[in-house]
Amino acid sequence: MMDWVKTVCLVLWAFTFSSVADYLKEQALKLMADTPLIDGHNDLPWQMRSLFNNQLNTVDLYKLNTTHTNIPKIKEGRLSAQFWAAYVPCDTQYKDAVRQTLEQIDVIHRMCHEYPEVFKFAASSQDILDTFEQNKTASLIGVEGGHSIDSSLGTLRTMYQLGVRYLTITHSCNTPWADNWLVDTGSEPEVHGGLSEFGKQVIWEMNRIGMLIDLSHVSEKVMNQVLDISKAPVIFSHSSAYSICNHKRNVPDDVLMRVKEKRGIVMVNFYNDYVTCKQTADISDVADHFDHIKKVAGSSIIGFGGDYDGVPRVPDGLEDVSKYPDLVAELLRRKWSEDEIRDALGRNLLRVFSEVEEVRDHLNGTKPDDIPIPLKEVQNPCRTDFGYQDTSSSTCIKSFYQLVLVLTLLNKLL
Repeated sequence: MMDWVKTVCLVLWAFTFSSVADYLKEQALKLMADTPLIDGHNDLPWQMRSLFNNQLNTVDLYKLNTTHTNIPKIKEGRLSAQFWAAYVPCDTQYKDAVRQTLEQIDVIHRMCHEYPEVFKFAASSQDILDTFEQNKTASLIGVEGGHSIDSSLGTLRTMYQLGVRYLTITHSCNTPWADNWLVDTGSEPEVHGGLSEFGKQVIWEMNRIGMLIDLSHVSEKVMNQVLDISKAPVIFSHSSAYSICNHKRNVPDDVLMRVKEKRGIVMVNFYNDYVTCKQTADISDVADHFDHIKKVAGSSIIGFGGDYDGVPRVPDGLEDVSKYPDLVAELLRRKWSEDEIRDALGRNLLRVFSEVEEVRDHLNGTKPDDIPIPLKEVQNPCRTDFGYQDTSSSTCIKSFYQLVLVLTLLNKLL
């Protein structure tokens, strides 16, 4: 008799649990129907390069099944706006980073051209809202890594004209003007004490042109220096909470508070190593980061920054971009209010974006910064020095290579 009662109780519990889960998922989908889900970082364009060498004509994004992201998954996940990463590796620094970045920007534009029924290119906060009304995915560009501008404010401005709307100040390497997060681990030396003077010029020029400043991947000193000097709110496009997982790619509590004061946003990363500091994680672990950031700094600074297709491991329950509604349902289960969820889905990013645009408009009469980085800070054999007046050190380099050439010729003759 007792076994029968236990069986009935288990069946009723399972039925109740399933009903509650279905209800929460239904509520999540309703919220996502009236508020755009905006994700801060997706590396599908890099998959286009690494898998297909950017030959989009050979790819069908409806049928592609080797990535976290394809069109059916985007639709199922209710992904309303995506910052696509124009990423190239640190190995390209001092070589062909600008060319390769331009090619990644081109891929994103081509995605919009090839699938106009799904993607619409967006370059403003209003574009996101307009595209949401058309039931398409607003496609924005973020350049991931300051090495992509080759220490050139002119290149920064040109990329803005091509539609780039955020720059991640560093990737996992120092640039000639900013230190990256590996400095905080001791695995790379601190070079600039955070930002160099030219690094500060980059921040102010980004304010002037209306480009979002992305602090994912930078050292903690850079985080605080940018928060000190930026006239506009900042973003972390794909970072999580350091107090939950003590990884230097994550954001410490004191910085979370400063982001709140700056009216910025931290868009939570789903990479297992940043979620649990282990190789395994689940959807509940990701929700813990949302809860912690809300507890420390409020729901007004939280967003989604999945990092799909840029990481090798993602949590159980968040296997690809189709799973966003399940995370929203988990937040509802944790008693997040509808207003808090709407903030995290997209309202926070829209506010940050519009305030960055307001700063741009306020600085409209300010002339572009055309003071170049000092030659000694960027000099290398692959860089010319046209326009610089003091080229004495570069003359030494030229003389050195002439000597090498002469020695090589003599060796062949002898």
